[in-house]
Amino acid sequence: MIPLRPLVLIACILLSSGATARGDETPAETSLSESTGSALGDAIPSSEELEAQGAVIGRVAVRVGDVFDTRIEGENGWFYRTANGLHIETRPSVIREQLLFHTGDLFSQRLLTENERILRQNPFLYDAVIVPVGYDGSAVDLEVRTRDVWTLRPGFNFGRAGGANRLSLKLVEKNLLGYGKEVHAEWRDTVDRTSLIFGYNDPHFLHPFTRLSLAYADSSDGQTKAVALEQPFYSLETRRSGGLQLFDNSRDEPRYVLGENVGEFGYHEEYYEIRYGRSQGLQQGHAARWSAGITYDRNRFAELPDTPLGGPLPDDRELLYPWLGFEWLEDKFQERRNQDQIGRTEDVLLGLRASGRVGLALQSAGSDRNAMIFSGYMQRGLDLRPGHSVFWNLAASGRLEDGGLANGIFNAGSRYYWQTTPRSKFYAGIDAVLTENLDPEHQLLLGGDSGLRGYPLRYLAGTSRALLTLEQRYYSNWYPFRLFHVGAAAFCDIGRTWGRDVTGFENTELLKDVGLGLRLGSSRSSFGNVIHIDLAFPLDGDQSIDSVQILVETKAGF
Repeated sequence: MIPLRPLVLIACILLSSGATARGDETPAETSLSESTGSALGDAIPSSEELEAQGAVIGRVAVRVGDVFDTRIEGENGWFYRTANGLHIETRPSVIREQLLFHTGDLFSQRLLTENERILRQNPFLYDAVIVPVGYDGSAVDLEVRTRDVWTLRPGFNFGRAGGANRLSLKLVEKNLLGYGKEVHAEWRDTVDRTSLIFGYNDPHFLHPFTRLSLAYADSSDGQTKAVALEQPFYSLETRRSGGLQLFDNSRDEPRYVLGENVGEFGYHEEYYEIRYGRSQGLQQGHAARWSAGITYDRNRFAELPDTPLGGPLPDDRELLYPWLGFEWLEDKFQERRNQDQIGRTEDVLLGLRASGRVGLALQSAGSDRNAMIFSGYMQRGLDLRPGHSVFWNLAASGRLEDGGLANGIFNAGSRYYWQTTPRSKFYAGIDAVLTENLDPEHQLLLGGDSGLRGYPLRYLAGTSRALLTLEQRYYSNWYPFRLFHVGAAAFCDIGRTWGRDVTGFENTELLKDVGLGLRLGSSRSSFGNVIHIDLAFPLDGDQSIDSVQILVETKAGF
C-alpha cells in the first residue's frame, strides 16, 4: 500500500492545480427557452411590468420535447432518431395537471418559478421552463416547455462499495405510456440478502398531486409490504395535506465489526400512520404548516437457529401515539448548475426549512410503555460571497421514557462550496452523529458504503461518529455521444467512531483515505443522476485491508 500513496497524492495535487487554470463553463443543454419555441418579442413587457399592469393569464400551451432534439447538430443521427422513435413522450395532460395556474388567473412570476421547480421534480423530465410568448395588453399567453429523459431501464446493474458487490436484474419504467406512472420489477443480490421486488408509483392517482405507492419484496430472509397514499404540501400555497402509510417488513438483521458479519437476529417491523395537515399558504415570504396524526409502531425480535446474536437481543417494543407536527419553509430558492449535479438545473434552498413533531404514547392507550416521541429537522443555506456557499443541517430524534432518553440520535452536518474557476469547485463536507441509549437493533456504522471510501463497508461501529470529506471537483466540456457530462474529483476522507458498540467493539483510530474519481452525469436518463467510478487508497488500518478500493455506484449527486 505504501508505494501507491505518493502517486495518489501527486495526482490529487495535479488535479487540484489543473482545476484552477482558466476554463469555460461546462456547456449546458440547449436552453428550453430557445430550442423549442420562438424567441420573446420586444412587445412583451418584463415580469415586473406585467404584474404591475395587473395582467392575467391567457392561453397556456404545453410543449413536450423528446429525449434528443434532432434539429441541432450532434443529435440528428440515426441513433438519436431511433431512440426518440422508441420513446413514448410524456403526455401534455400530465404536465397540465401539475400547473398551479389557469387561464384568467393573475400573472405571477413567483408562481411560475415555483411551478418550474415542481415540474423538475418529476424523474421523467430533464428540465422545465415557463415563458410568456404573447401579450395583448391585458392577457399574457404562456408556454410550458419540458424535455423528456429516457425512462425505460431493462437489464443488468452492478455496483461496488466497501469491497462488496451488488448485482441486480431489473425492468423499470418511470413514465409508463407517457402518463408519469412507475412500474418496477427487480431481482437484487446484496451483501445482506437476495430479493425479488415489485413496485408501482402513481404521483397523480385519481387527482393531481395525490400519490399512490405500492411495494412488495420477497427476500431470502423475509418479506416487505408497503402502501402509501397521500396528498402532500406540494406547493407553498397548498392549504391541506393528508395521507396514510402501511408498512410491514420482516428480515434478518446483521451486525458488523470491521466489515465482518458477527451476528444476526430476526426483526419484524410494523408501522402504520394516518395524518392530516393545514396551512395558510405563502405569507410574508414563508409557509407555515401544521399537521397531526396517529402512529402505530411495533417491533418484534427473535433469535435465529444456530446463529450468534453478536450482542444482546433487543426487547420488543409497541407504541401507539397521537402526534402534532409543524413545518416552516422560506421561499428562497435559486437555480444553479454544477453544484451537486453535472449540467442540470438544480433548485437550491438558500433560506430556512425547519420541522418537528411530538407524540405521546401511553400504556392506558395501547402502548407497552409511557413515552414522549420527538423528532426535529432544520436546514439553512447561505451565500457568503460570490462563489462561496455554505449549507448546514441539524436533526434530532428519540424517546423520553422512564425518566431518561432512549434511542436519542443527534446529527449535524455542513457543506461548503467554493467556485474556484468556471470549470472547477472545491467542496468540503462534515457530518457528525451522536447517540444516547441507541436501541440495540441499530448500529452506527462507518465504512466504504457510508463515505469512508478507502475501507470495507460497515468497517467501524460506535455510539458516535464524524466524517470529513474534501474534494476538488472538475467539470469538463466533454459530452460523449451527447449522453453524459464528464467530471472528475480528487478526494480525501477522514473519519472515526467513538464509544462502545452493541457488539462490544470500540474504535481507537482515526482513519484516512485519498483517491481519484470519474463522474458521469446522466443528461438523458431518469435512473440516478451521477455515476461514480472511484479508486480509493486507505492510509491507515491493518494489512488485512486491500491497498485499493474500487467503488462503482449511482448516486443522486456529485
